[in-house]
Amino acid sequence: MADAVIDNPILNSPFREPACHFRFGDEGITSEVVDERRVSAYFMPIPAAKKRSQMHFDTEWTRDRIEENHFINRVRGRVDRWRREGRPGVTPTTRRLLEHWTDPDRERRLFFCQIEAVETVIYLAEAASRYGDAWIANELRGFADDANPGLLRIAIKMATGSGKTVVMGMLIAWQALNKLASPQDARFSDAFLVVTPGITIRDRLRVLLPQDPESYYRTLDIVPSTDRERLGQARIAIANFHSFQPRETANASKTTKALLARGGESPFTESPDQMVRRVTRELGKKRNVVVLNDEAHHCYRRRVGGEESPNGASAEATIEGGLSGDERRENEKREREARVWIGGLEAVARKLGVRAVYDLSATPFFLRGSGYPEGTLFPWVVSDFSLIDAIESGIVKIPRVPVADDSMVGDQPTYRDLWSRIREALPRKGRARASLDGGDPRLPRELEGALHSLYGDYSRAFERWRASEAIEPTGATPPVFIVVCNNTSVSKLVYDYVAGYEKRREDGTPVLVPGKLELFSNVDGG
Repeated sequence: MADAVIDNPILNSPFREPACHFRFGDEGITSEVVDERRVSAYFMPIPAAKKRSQMHFDTEWTRDRIEENHFINRVRGRVDRWRREGRPGVTPTTRRLLEHWTDPDRERRLFFCQIEAVETVIYLAEAASRYGDAWIANELRGFADDANPGLLRIAIKMATGSGKTVVMGMLIAWQALNKLASPQDARFSDAFLVVTPGITIRDRLRVLLPQDPESYYRTLDIVPSTDRERLGQARIAIANFHSFQPRETANASKTTKALLARGGESPFTESPDQMVRRVTRELGKKRNVVVLNDEAHHCYRRRVGGEESPNGASAEATIEGGLSGDERRENEKREREARVWIGGLEAVARKLGVRAVYDLSATPFFLRGSGYPEGTLFPWVVSDFSLIDAIESGIVKIPRVPVADDSMVGDQPTYRDLWSRIREALPRKGRARASLDGGDPRLPRELEGALHSLYGDYSRAFERWRASEAIEPTGATPPVFIVVCNNTSVSKLVYDYVAGYEKRREDGTPVLVPGKLELFSNVDGG
């Protein structure tokens, strides 16, 4: 790939629709600026044969890999026209919220990508059918019938760091305040189930509860002060998707359970209805709930059969045949978790009814093992603000890579595809000492080189930060050095190499060994 030197990647205001973008060429991104908004597109992972029929997915962002999202771009165009015409056809409550969110004099202005995401959902629910765009709902129903029978899913794709939680709050406010204003309006609901992939995220999303001390409706001014008390009437349940797993209702021996179950459902395990009552107890007797899926790419129903490869076998079978044992187990784990998540939503739909499912994710792509080609975008995505859009709008942190990668393998820099060069030399999960020699961490030579290359750039950036006069008055934070590892065994190995470790001398006494990267070493001297 030709090197594109882009000193300042920020082209647009975060508060206005992007007006220009950097062009992608045949060899990747260029420094050429195109004076229009980038169309929604994604980069197709192209499989290349490897030994033992494994599949390898190249990660280069080049023009020939771009797949335009035609459905999203058509919807975006219709929403843009509606916006320019003054957003007609909405309820008075919706209009009041839109005016509040787009007020240029707000103390806390909302990003354009946040407003556009909610505008798109509002247009589909309130205005599209009136303006000749019933085809959008028909397309979404078709996608649902194919992939999510019984659930109408609408996905919003937003880069990590662009404020998905704020969008969730805006959607809750829009739905709830409209329902409270017009209880008979079937388009809206005042009962919400927010589903998360983990406990940490669940706790972080407490800001979506109107009564929470840090509620976004107040701290980020999502709802006008005159409406906040009324919003408190909405019912909101926040659940980790693991809570959809039926729990045991009574204690009994394994033998007793097996005898009474007799190959069927265990009388000691919750029924689907009991599980739903437990998970949604905060909703009381509410029905027809709105579901918000956070990190929704973990939620799917596996497609039986999957796509076919040129030799007639399913693509999934071809990929599975080249997986290692650890990778196959990881696939199976992902599929089990996805089945629990989507199965839980289906149970909620049967018991309470689901008005709509709003998926929010930075990466709403089908995962390996889903039965769909890995990396394929969810077809029900209606709004897209990608990572590169967020970078060009100055919304997210700008990733930096070392500029000193002058080590070559053939005609390619060594560190461009580092993982494929080192993966076989790294310890498997649970085998932390497999690459230790006398207590000393041993890393593949290419990984050592990559760490030192990145550290060289980091240390120069750190010295610039330390010398900056802005540190004291602004509290500017230092640059961050991040290493992502595939399992805890590898992360321990890298940590010891970078930060230092303890080992035993021949006489058994302990000694502390400094890390190889001085700024990060927790050991002075040795």
